[in-house]
Amino acid sequence: MRVILADDSTLLREGLVRLLAEEGHDVVAAVGDAPSLLAEVAAWQPDVAVVDVRMPPTHTDDGLRAALEIRRRFPGVGVLVLSQYVEKRYAVELLTGDTARVGYLLKDRVVQVDEFLDALQRVADGGVAFDPEVVRRLLSGSDRDPQSLLTPRERDVLEQMAQGRTNAGIAAHLHISQSAVEKHANAIFDKLDLARTSGYSRRVLAVLHYLES
Repeated sequence: MRVILADDSTLLREGLVRLLAEEGHDVVAAVGDAPSLLAEVAAWQPDVAVVDVRMPPTHTDDGLRAALEIRRRFPGVGVLVLSQYVEKRYAVELLTGDTARVGYLLKDRVVQVDEFLDALQRVADGGVAFDPEVVRRLLSGSDRDPQSLLTPRERDVLEQMAQGRTNAGIAAHLHISQSAVEKHANAIFDKLDLARTSGYSRRVLAVLHYLES
């Protein structure tokens, strides 16, 4: 896998370079600002760009705006956003349109090496990787609280769908049958008045569209 890293923390950036190299991945560029990120993505068109949210030049949302630009200009490049914060508007925007090859993790997740590497691989393979805490904050932050409509098990299934897991993956994670997952998923879409779709990433998009309304 070819990866570009973008983070203004030299310590974190170099640590990720070493981690990914040890896992056999090719880090083709590691930069500390948004303009350099866009330039390197244009030059290399890697499998995945790992992008911090707050980067130079303004140290506000430069990384997220660069991530959105990458999605627009280079749809074949996966984008895995790392943040200390849950930026609801950008999380929704990242998953608008083609929902393949996108992820949003909190930086605390990076210390869970296996989880970080799994998310990176999932994005590279064309899937999504959404941090459970991001999902919880998006759900709890909605004016129309969808959690009040769902049973605890349905909320568990919704959270797993938003992380990008297939029905089989959800079943294994929650220790329930795949048919039970399908039943819960149908109930979720019915209660939230969302169209049923078969692709797990489309389910994530439907949930986030609901949250945005």
